[in-house]
Parts: sequence; structure tokens; C-alpha cells
Amino acid sequence: MQNENIIKGQGAQRNLTNRFDRYTYEPEDEDFEAVKTSFTEVFPKTIVNQVKSEDLPMEYSMNPYQGCEHGCSYCFARPTHEYWGYSAGIDFERKIMVKKNAPELLEKFFQKRGYRPQPILLSGNTDCYQPAERQFEITRKLLQVCLDYRHPVNILTKNALVLRDIDLLVPMAEQNIVSVSFSIPTINEELRRKMEPRTSSTTNKLKAVKILSENGIPVNVMVAPIIPGLNSDEPLSILKEVSDAGAKSFGYTLVRLNDAVEPVFVNWIESAFPDRAQKVLNLIRSMRGGKLGEKKVFDRQKGEGNIAEMIHNTFKVGRKKFFEGKEFPELSTKNFTGSKDQQLKLFD
Repeated sequence: MQNENIIKGQGAQRNLTNRFDRYTYEPEDEDFEAVKTSFTEVFPKTIVNQVKSEDLPMEYSMNPYQGCEHGCSYCFARPTHEYWGYSAGIDFERKIMVKKNAPELLEKFFQKRGYRPQPILLSGNTDCYQPAERQFEITRKLLQVCLDYRHPVNILTKNALVLRDIDLLVPMAEQNIVSVSFSIPTINEELRRKMEPRTSSTTNKLKAVKILSENGIPVNVMVAPIIPGLNSDEPLSILKEVSDAGAKSFGYTLVRLNDAVEPVFVNWIESAFPDRAQKVLNLIRSMRGGKLGEKKVFDRQKGEGNIAEMIHNTFKVGRKKFFEGKEFPELSTKNFTGSKDQQLKLFD
């Protein structure tokens, strides 16, 4: 049973008090369904961020947008919106900051004296192919810079809009400087519409995996997050589908609800699934030592208890059954030019 009062098309059902604000005001009768998405241009001084978390595999990431229209209630990036003076709730989905100068900043980064190339994760905080990308095309411009400089980039998205840029991705794949990680936490379309309301449909996601793979672009699938009681019965079905579509590897994470993510998720699941909300929350607590979140490095990836162990074992079976013998390529840095000049020597 679903609560009829749920705001459709978004994860957050209300705004939250920004932890950095001393005073807040929110009208009781505000119609959040009528709130339109707004875009604000911001002017960062850098676009490439160094990733310092020991349990994350990438060294650099870049995000052309802050905030995300996809509306996933469990998104770990929600608390970052508070640093901009916004709420991690509805504001995160409806107030999007746009970094139009990102391509120029990326060029400057590549031109730094002594820079040694390492693959950069395109996204990592909010989705680089969220709906705003149709209008602003910043991700496409960033990919063009990477192609010009022969610099490796890993794309992380849950939007089939990535296919728009296949004309750039194919030549990049020919030089082994691009891969795509597709986030597919469920292949149940009814559940997908509630979990991630403004992402691509299940059919279009699987189609994108297939088309990218057929064009020689290596695809990894992130089955993330696994939420016990919602999608924890799906891993084997998802792994079979994405393997058949051509994915070369997969990863997964267990849901964790840190800081402002917790009240957003709790409010969402109580609205979207009132009949099983408490069961799901209790199952999450069983994986997190009685809490809903976990920040400890490495522990946040593993979880604890019988439920977590069952999920890990299921993915072990899936790896052996559907991905044995498959290998995901390591992107190359040897062709990096350090210049847009196409006449420079491209190979060592």
C-alpha cells in the first residue's frame, strides 16, 4: 500500500533544517509539488577533486553539477547541499547548481606543469547525466576535453542520456580512455519509479548497457544500494540481465543513511511503503550495529550481521555464475598529450 499523500516524482517529501543555519522558516502550507526546478550558475576555481577516502578506488573526481534531479531518497550526496546554504531535502532535487566553466577548468588542470595523469571519475557526488545535462551539455564538453587531451575518464551514471555522446565515447574507447559504470539498483520498474523517480526506465538502462557494450565501451554495473526488504531479493536477476547485455563487471554497496540522508529516507519510505517501512528500517539497523548509518572507512562498505552476510554471499554466487571469465580493462594513461595539439606524439 502506498500513501496517497506522497509527492510523486521525487524522493524527499519535505525540506529539512540546514544544520549550518541558526534560523529557518518553512510555511506549513507550502505546496512542494508546485516547486519548479531552478538552475543557478556557480563559478568554482577548480573542477577536479582529489579523493582521499581509503576505501574508494579513484584518485580524482569531478562533478559538473551540485544537487541532483533524479530524486533518490538514499543519495549519500544530499548533506553536501547544506554547505551551499540549501536543504538536503527537496532543495537537493530542485535547486541545481551549474558549473558552466568546468571544461575550461579541466583544461587548466591538464596543463599544470608536472601533472601525471590518473583516471578521473566523472560524477561521484551527483549524476553528470541528470536531466539538466540535456540543456547545459557540460558533461559532453568535459568528455570532449578528455578526448582532446587523450585523458582517461570513468563515467558513473544512472541515466541513458549517456548514449547521446556515443560519438565521443567510441573514439575514446578505441584508445582505452573511457568506461561507463551504470547504476542499476533494481530491474523492477514499479520499484524503480519509487526509488529513483527521475532516472531512466529499467528498459532504457539495460538497452544503454547493451548499446555501449556493442560499441566497444566497457561497462561496469553498480547494483547500489542494496536495501533489505526492498531490492535485496534482486541481485541474481540483475546480474544475469546486465551480464547478458554485455557488462564486463559489477560492484554493489549496502545502504547507509548518514546525517541528513536518514530523515529524508525515513520520511520517504514511510510515505512510499507504509506497510513495510519499519521492517525495512529494522533490517538496515541489523546491518549497521543498531543504527541506520555508518561512517567508518571500510566498515561502511561491509556491514555486519546475518542480513549483510547473506547479501555478500549472494553476490559471490552471482559473480561466479554470470561474470566468471569476464575482465574489466584498466584505462590507459600513456596517450595523454598534455596539449590539445593533435600533431603531438600520442604513443610512448
